[in-house]
Amino acid sequence: MILIVEDKESMAQMLRETLEAEGYSVVIARDGLEGIRQIKENRFDLILTDLKLPKKDGLEVLRTSKTENPLIPVILMTAFGTIETAVTAMKEGAFDFITKPFDTDHLLLLMHRALETQRVLTENILLKDELSTKFGIPKIIGKSPCIQEVAQKIQKVSPAKTTVLLLGESGTGKELFARAIHNLSERRNYPFVPINCAAIPRELLESELFGHEKGSFTGAEAKKLGKFELADKGTIFLDEIAEMDLSLQAKLLRVIQEGEIERVGAVKSVRIDVRIIAASNRDIEKAAAEKLFREDLFYRLNVFPIVIPPLRERKGDIPLLVDYFIDKYCSELKTGRKTISADALELLNNYPWKGNVRELENCIERALILCEGDLVTGDNIVLNRQMLFESSLRSLPMDGPLEDSVREAVRIAETRRISKALKETKGNKSRAAELLQVSYKTLLTKIKDYGIES
Repeated sequence: MILIVEDKESMAQMLRETLEAEGYSVVIARDGLEGIRQIKENRFDLILTDLKLPKKDGLEVLRTSKTENPLIPVILMTAFGTIETAVTAMKEGAFDFITKPFDTDHLLLLMHRALETQRVLTENILLKDELSTKFGIPKIIGKSPCIQEVAQKIQKVSPAKTTVLLLGESGTGKELFARAIHNLSERRNYPFVPINCAAIPRELLESELFGHEKGSFTGAEAKKLGKFELADKGTIFLDEIAEMDLSLQAKLLRVIQEGEIERVGAVKSVRIDVRIIAASNRDIEKAAAEKLFREDLFYRLNVFPIVIPPLRERKGDIPLLVDYFIDKYCSELKTGRKTISADALELLNNYPWKGNVRELENCIERALILCEGDLVTGDNIVLNRQMLFESSLRSLPMDGPLEDSVREAVRIAETRRISKALKETKGNKSRAAELLQVSYKTLLTKIKDYGIES
């Protein structure tokens, strides 16, 4: 949807007809004050505003837009085009500046560029450090197709009030994704309230969610607002929703249907406006089929399901995640910048990561504490060696000739042994060859064939 802020009737009508002919939905504001009101009340993809306007000028419209949503591109039009005005507009965050009279084809091209730039920015906002820091959006690290697909789904669903169900194993970062949805939505200026349904005793969870009145039960010495009321106009994140008691599920279903909650011990309901994001590491659909979860609640929550892939399905993201966690914990631990060796990275790549990203993060933090130099080596990586061995065996080819399986097993074993020898000799190949009891030429050949870094 495009907002046009233009006080001249003929110009506004011409722009409306031109843009609607291109398939755009258009809203017209006849002065700067009306334009500002529209920006605050509606969500636009692009704003096209005259610079000289009644009541509020185009620069004030631009500033309001940048305050409300920094990603919306704003193009300013003026019949008074000066270098100074253009520079001011660009410094204030305008996408571009166009001087009247202008060719409509040029304007359409400019708008297309602006919208494409906005699309790319929005898609990458979850993945870029600079934007994540600037707009307070959690960083989601990864370039693998499966994680990019999740990012695209989040981009599409975030602007709506639609209930989202996040599914995935423990440690995949479901709360991180929930926060990203909230921060990319129009509710970002209101609370994001997380609650772990598995971490609170069942008899207390109702009070935590909906609050209670004074004297409603033993120990209720004062009225308490629940998480839903605290999240009003914002987002509530119900983690591990499958652990919620069936009786409480019925009350949650009523909240979703009626848009109101009832405190424990209260005689009247309270209206709320809350977006719900639920998450579970269990198969809720299967639990519903087995009558362990309310089927009607499942369908209410499953409006827009997003499956977060486990780390073993996005192994290509491990080097990116490792670099990120090294930077993070080097800063927290106040150590110098450290790097990771090839043998350590190979260990991490071959591990099955049943605890997913959370387990990898813990592993890197532990490795940095153990590391005494500037290089994190395989000796600093503390992993379940049995799981690592089994994972290595699974990587061997199980089809085809036995010779192929044997060759791959030898490659894995020799790569690790040579890497360890080079580390022990600090890269001295002659000493490493002596340690391995092979000729210097044989060692060089294997280093080249296996792509081993000194």
